[in-house]
Amino acid sequence: MSQLINRHDDLKAMLDRLKLPTMAKQFPDLAKRPTKEGLSHEAYLLELARQEEENRQARRIERLLRASGLPAEKTFRTFDLKRLSSTLQLQVERLKAGVFLNQAVNVVAVGKPGVGKSHMLAALGYELTLAGHAVLWTPTSTLVQRLLAAKRDLRLPQELSKLDKYACVILDDLGYIQQDRDEMEVLFTFFSERYERKSVLITTNLVFSEWDRIFKNPMTTMAAVDRVIHHCVILDMMTVDSFRAQQATSQHLATTEEDQNQQK
Repeated sequence: MSQLINRHDDLKAMLDRLKLPTMAKQFPDLAKRPTKEGLSHEAYLLELARQEEENRQARRIERLLRASGLPAEKTFRTFDLKRLSSTLQLQVERLKAGVFLNQAVNVVAVGKPGVGKSHMLAALGYELTLAGHAVLWTPTSTLVQRLLAAKRDLRLPQELSKLDKYACVILDDLGYIQQDRDEMEVLFTFFSERYERKSVLITTNLVFSEWDRIFKNPMTTMAAVDRVIHHCVILDMMTVDSFRAQQATSQHLATTEEDQNQQK
């Protein structure tokens, strides 16, 4: 009996050293199954390895979600896809598979305020993270300030390298960034660095012909747009009704009806 306990302790210590915590935790209980269920040694080892792999993947996804900056409440469970046209719904369903990331394809969701652009791309980012892809969600203004600080400290290449670890960077509200020359330059550098290498997902209320408001210089604007749309899926939401406006109207009607009922 003491030899068996020693073997278990030695095996657990070895699995811990090999950074196989799930196998170290599960092997004593699972070891009883070969006797009870007639499992072969190979089946026993396979089941241990399967549990280790599943738990390792779950821990990795947890780490990716924590690092992503994604708003936790904005998933497809809370987004009504039926508000979109059948064409947009099909585009979103195809993007969920994540194949576009392998080809460094960009995605631009363009539409008026309140139509759900940010929610939709955040939900897409969540699905991609669950599939094991490294995703970063950030307001465009926050990213620009981060790059400006790095440029001032003479470490812009290092900061761009950090961003390079993400399979896709989701830039929210491109049209709302400040528009001075330094900000325009670091944003253009970011697009250039990721061009044909890594995906960028963008929400904006500006159609491409209005991007000169961001980049000012016509040639720079043309070059930036070219890098974004060369390999790109465009989610045109310009004709989608504002969800926030619909929600406000519904709440107003509900309040009015309640007031009328109380007066009766």
